[in-house]
Amino acid sequence: MLVIGIAGGTGSGKTTVVNKILERLDEKQITVIPQDSYYKDNSHLPLEKRQELNFDHPQSIDWELMVEHLLRLKSGAAIEQPMYSYITCTRLPESIHTEPTQIIIVEGILIFTDPPLRNCLDMKIFVDADADDRLSRVISRDIVERGRSVNKVLERYEKTVKPMHLQFIEPTKRYADIIIPQGGHNTVAINMLISTIELAMLSR
Repeated sequence: MLVIGIAGGTGSGKTTVVNKILERLDEKQITVIPQDSYYKDNSHLPLEKRQELNFDHPQSIDWELMVEHLLRLKSGAAIEQPMYSYITCTRLPESIHTEPTQIIIVEGILIFTDPPLRNCLDMKIFVDADADDRLSRVISRDIVERGRSVNKVLERYEKTVKPMHLQFIEPTKRYADIIIPQGGHNTVAINMLISTIELAMLSR
């Protein structure tokens, strides 16, 4: 089994990189574990408080459960992967039954901030992108997928996304084995990454 971590700022193109890997390799042998599934459950808070939560801070993630699940997958056991709703900002009662596969991809903005989680990763990828590019993607995504207004998105960007990126996410670039500049648009770097993954699988 090969466990790959893909980190980078909000809107950097991590999902695009993951999708390119899924397109090129055997999708049936790859499991994707999104960090977003492991946000702490905030159902005890009123909705307006939940919507003001800082989702870009490491303390918002249930790292203990995430590491436990990764270790179980590495040992050959299945897990019940949690599901999280950005609309209600709560963990859903449903879960995703997840079996271990040859390749596990862990994807999320903060995954390199937690030392026990980093220790679970065999390969660490950081997807880099200009701040302006990331902001435009965040605006588009949050309006379409999360039902937020442009003003709310920009307010959140200035208040939490940008400072948290500088404080927590950007510094974790130093842990990366491979850095992909220009996000998901860098075809050359993505092709090299996929070749590296294929070679790593052959050596196992």
